[in-house]
Amino acid sequence: MPCTCASPTRASAWARLRRQSYLNIPAIITAAKITGAQAIHPGYGFLSENAKFAEIVEKSGITFIGPKPEHIRMMGDKITAKEAIQTAGVPVVPGSDGGLPTVEDATAAAKRIGYPVLIKATAGGGGRGMKVATTPDELEVAFQTARSEAKAAFGNDAVYMEKYLQKPRHIEIQIVADGHGNVIHLGERDCSLQRRHQKVFEEAPSPVIDADARAKIGKTVTTAIKKLGYLGAGTIEFLYENGEFYFLEMNTRLQVEHPVTEMITGLDLVQVQIRIAAGEKLSLTQKDVVISGHAIECRINAENPETFAPSPGLITDFHAPGGLGVRLDSAVYSGYRVPPYYDSLIGKLIVHAPTRAEAIARLRRALGETVVGGVETTLPLHMRLVDNKDIQAGNYDIHWLEGFLKSPKDTKKG
Repeated sequence: MPCTCASPTRASAWARLRRQSYLNIPAIITAAKITGAQAIHPGYGFLSENAKFAEIVEKSGITFIGPKPEHIRMMGDKITAKEAIQTAGVPVVPGSDGGLPTVEDATAAAKRIGYPVLIKATAGGGGRGMKVATTPDELEVAFQTARSEAKAAFGNDAVYMEKYLQKPRHIEIQIVADGHGNVIHLGERDCSLQRRHQKVFEEAPSPVIDADARAKIGKTVTTAIKKLGYLGAGTIEFLYENGEFYFLEMNTRLQVEHPVTEMITGLDLVQVQIRIAAGEKLSLTQKDVVISGHAIECRINAENPETFAPSPGLITDFHAPGGLGVRLDSAVYSGYRVPPYYDSLIGKLIVHAPTRAEAIARLRRALGETVVGGVETTLPLHMRLVDNKDIQAGNYDIHWLEGFLKSPKDTKKG
C-alpha cells in the first residue's frame, strides 16, 4: 500500500515511481528471462492479485507461483467473488444483489437490508471506498463518497452494499489446494485489531473459535474451494458475530500475517506454494494438520504511534529481538533509509508459545528488546496493547482499536 502523500502532485509522482519499479511487468519478465528463472513468486504486493500479470508470466513460459488468472480475476471483484462463494455454499453477509449504479438503487437496497449499512467498492481493498450509513439521511453522502474514493483509488467507481454488523470479529481461514483435487485448511487467524480497515495485530488461533467451530467452517470452506477448482494458497476472510460466519472476501495470495499460521502448524507456506506450482500433490491430509500453541504478529510500521503519520528517514540504530519462539521478518538494518514512496511496514514481529498468555508475555519481552532508532515506529502502540486487559482476555472486535485510540491515553491500559 502506498503511503499517504501531502499533495496530489507528489502523489502522482510517487505513483509513477512505483509503476516504474516493482510494478513494472516488462522489467520483471526481462529479469526472469535473463537470470533463467523457471518461476515467479509475486509475494503479497499489488502484482500478487493481478490476473493480467499472472497471464503474462504464463505466456512467457514461466510458472506463476499462485492461483489461476481466472480465480484471481473472479475474487478480485467483490461482487463476483460473493456470488461465486455463495453458490459454492459459503454463508455471506446480507447485501445488495450486485452493484448499485444510482443512489436510488442504494436507497431501495438499504430499505430491504435494514440500517446500518456499509457501502463498499467492488474493486480494491485496504478500506478505501468503504462508508457506513446508519440512517437514510446519511446514505446519499456515504454513497457518493464511497464512489469518489473508489474511482480515485482503483479507477472503478462501482459499489455495492452489505449489512453493517455491530461488533464482529475478523476471522480468516488459510487454505491450500493442489492440482490433483486436494484441498486442506490450516486453521484460522484472528485479525480483528484494525485501524481504518488496516490490520495491526494478528493471532492464531482465535481466542473465540473452538475446535468444533473451526472444523465446521473449515469443512465448508474446503468444500467450496474444491468446487471452484482453485489452485495454490488462499485466504477466505469472514466477519464472525454471535456464532455465525459471514464471507467478506478472498485473497488469492499469501497474506502479510501468514507467519502466525506457519508458527502454529510448523509448515512453510512459501515452500507449499512452490511445490504446488511445480505440480506436486499436497504432502499431508486434513487429519495431518495439527495446531500447536499460540502465535501473535505485530506489524511494525515507520509511523507516529499516535497520529500514524508516515515517518520515513534514516534508521540510526537497530536491534532485533531474539530467543525461543521469537521471529522477526524484516530487511532493515542500522543505516537503512526508509523511503517515503512505499508502504510504511518495516517489520513483522511474530512470537509463538504453548499458550496465549505465554505468547503475550513473550511478545511483551520481544517488543521491549526491539530497537529502531532515527524514525518513529508503532512499537509503543504494541506495548500498550499487550498491557491492555481487553487484549489479554481476547475481548475485542473490529471496532475496538479505533475506540482505544480515541480514548484518553491514561486509560488505555484498561
